[in-house]
Amino acid sequence: MIRNYFKIAWRNLMKHKVFSLINIIGLTIGLSASFVIGLMIYYDATFDTFHKDSDRIYRVVTDFKSPDGEFYNSGITLGLEEAISENSNFETVSSFYIERPSKVENKAKNIEFKWPNFVIFTNQNYFNLFEYKFLAGNEQQLLTNPNEVILTDKRAADYFPDLAPSEIIGKTLVYNDSINTTVTGIVENFTQRTDLVFQEFISQPTLLQTRLKQEITEKNWSSTNSNSQLYVKISKTADLTIIQKRLDDLVKEHQDEEDLKFGQEQKFTLQPLVDIHFNENYGTYDWTKTQASKSLLTNLALVALFLLLLGCINFINLNTAQASQRAKEIGIRKTLGSSRKQLVGQFMGETFLLVVISAVLSLLLSNWLISLFSDFVPEDLSFELFKTPIIVVGIILILLIVTFLSGFYPALILSKFNTVSVLKNHLTVGDKKVKLRKFLTVFQFTIAQIFIIATLLVGKQINYLLNKDMGFKTDAIVSVYSPRGEREISKKELYAEKLRAIPEVKEISLGGQPPASFSTHSSGFTYIDGEKEINSDLQFIYGDKNYLHLFELKLLAGRNIRNDTIKELVINETFRSFLGFKNPDEAIGKSIVIGENSIPIVGVMANFYQRSLKNDIKPMALSGDWYGPERSQFQAVHIAFQSATSENLKTTLSKIENTYKSVYSEGEDYRLVFMDETIQRFYNRERKVSKLLNWATGLSILISCLGLLGLVIYTTNRRVKEIGVRKVLGASLIQINSLLCKEFLILVVIAFVIASPIAWFGVNNWLQDFAYKTNISFWVFLFSGFAMICFALLVICFKTLQAASANPVDSLRSE
Repeated sequence: MIRNYFKIAWRNLMKHKVFSLINIIGLTIGLSASFVIGLMIYYDATFDTFHKDSDRIYRVVTDFKSPDGEFYNSGITLGLEEAISENSNFETVSSFYIERPSKVENKAKNIEFKWPNFVIFTNQNYFNLFEYKFLAGNEQQLLTNPNEVILTDKRAADYFPDLAPSEIIGKTLVYNDSINTTVTGIVENFTQRTDLVFQEFISQPTLLQTRLKQEITEKNWSSTNSNSQLYVKISKTADLTIIQKRLDDLVKEHQDEEDLKFGQEQKFTLQPLVDIHFNENYGTYDWTKTQASKSLLTNLALVALFLLLLGCINFINLNTAQASQRAKEIGIRKTLGSSRKQLVGQFMGETFLLVVISAVLSLLLSNWLISLFSDFVPEDLSFELFKTPIIVVGIILILLIVTFLSGFYPALILSKFNTVSVLKNHLTVGDKKVKLRKFLTVFQFTIAQIFIIATLLVGKQINYLLNKDMGFKTDAIVSVYSPRGEREISKKELYAEKLRAIPEVKEISLGGQPPASFSTHSSGFTYIDGEKEINSDLQFIYGDKNYLHLFELKLLAGRNIRNDTIKELVINETFRSFLGFKNPDEAIGKSIVIGENSIPIVGVMANFYQRSLKNDIKPMALSGDWYGPERSQFQAVHIAFQSATSENLKTTLSKIENTYKSVYSEGEDYRLVFMDETIQRFYNRERKVSKLLNWATGLSILISCLGLLGLVIYTTNRRVKEIGVRKVLGASLIQINSLLCKEFLILVVIAFVIASPIAWFGVNNWLQDFAYKTNISFWVFLFSGFAMICFALLVICFKTLQAASANPVDSLRSE
């Protein structure tokens, strides 16, 4: 019987090819989006869940609150570990310190690596907390002595090629020319998804042989360093409220009175291990990879859900609309003894067959979609993940749910027909069914309309962000950064001097980061004016006397800095206002105290945006290189071109790189960054959202219009005789077309009225993340409504004009 069901189902699909194709396209789009997006959610949600008792592992992080706002740090003060190590609420307390060595050498084989990443100083507790598989070494005595190191198999293969793990034990590695370490263990890299990407584990006592000796020894409670990390595993009976209270008490015990006086607060909090992958406040350990976003994944999931719903709605609409065409089949089946349960099974079988066809097509499309949406998809996410058992089960569940949502209601409607009425041809379409179809059509176009409005407004905001005047020159400027750890200012000066000989170079400036960057450098300051005392943080940019001119930063009062070494400041307008000066001239000659130095303000420059337009402009000052050459802040050479035309840009960049190689030794990192590319990177996520909305809009319009086309085809076929009579009585082509279009256009207009406030609310909430934003223009809503009506008219007129143009004799004769 089941075989017979599927045979009849296949015949019905072939009989109504257009409707079947519309249903398959709609469901395929929805299922493809669901499969790929579900894969992405599973991929990100399973980071670090494989660790034993991962739900009880937390990272201790630090939150700061001051009059300037809230700040977050993934690190802690070095004194905290000792203060909580004996607390019974914790099973394990493990700290480590991230330190990137400038050089690692295997002198026996003359192998050298510069600036290896993912190196930490830790102890045995780390391996008690996170279980690694040991390939060689003594698992009982881990990192207890100075100058010991454990390597992952991947890093060991770099340092000791062609040696088995057991042969590497006892070998020597030299860090930073002076620290000799012995390899005491080789562990296997984690094979599952993790943010714990560390490759080298050096024993913690070895830190005392580095530049960090004083910091490690003092364990100053007033110092918080993001490199100092602390993890805890809480006991099974621990109360998080009690733990948090103890952490709060520790803050109070060691709180600096001066910080309290000026409203600066500090708090230690527990961050769940699985939250590390998503929480941008604290970040992950691999800065080269974009951090996952829960909000973005949620938006993706909503898009998939809506597209799947639109496909299901098409199915319901078209199947209920076609009910009368299958009435005689149902009547005959009931006469021959079919029960309603059997009829429902038959129609659900047809639905399932169509869903399976769509699923197969969706799986074929998914591999292509993964590459198409590379901006959203993590680099190492692949089609192979579909073989994961939980993914397979999830796909089966989705297919069953979609089959139920799409087929159950039409199956009930079809199986409910009265046998006598059907065979006497007295079947009528109930008002409830017509109202349902209208409601579902309005729902479809409401979703499509929301996507159109959101796409236009998000695109408008992104265009505003990218074209907003940043307050300084951004085009035809590149920054070339010196090698990591390079402290010799003389080499930078030599490089700058050689660059001036290149004809295409207009201007050169030595400095730190450009005016807008992803890095910030701040320092506390004090300003005293009579009885008023101001204590807060001040951001710095560093540059020579050419810096202002190269970036075209406007000077409002006073003068530029004289040279790199004199301690004087050029402040921005925000800082001038923060200090209470009514105009730029009032600030000239005043001084602020930084550390033990009183620094004069010699100039006031116009405000510029230091980061994306999500953030307010912060108090900032330009200074020279006060602490060079030992602690030089000049790490870049900024270069302005005469012009940046595509014809000569490649040649100019080649000359800049060759000059770099003539100054620095072979193998040094060459890092060149375009200023305008940095600005665009500020809005990577916004551009992703825009791309997502573009696709969602296009697909939702496609599904909705296909569904509308199906309904129009059905409606016009049912009204063929009416159209013929009207033409005979003298109705024009335009009159008949208007009559047929009116019913559907009213539904589109209703959808627009419903969608507009929903879209406004959603986009307005999204815009709240930006300190500077475009207006939600009224014309966007009118344009989107007009566009949706045009799409609908094109679809409707495609069939209605054909029906209205037909010879009325043929339509009347056929009746």
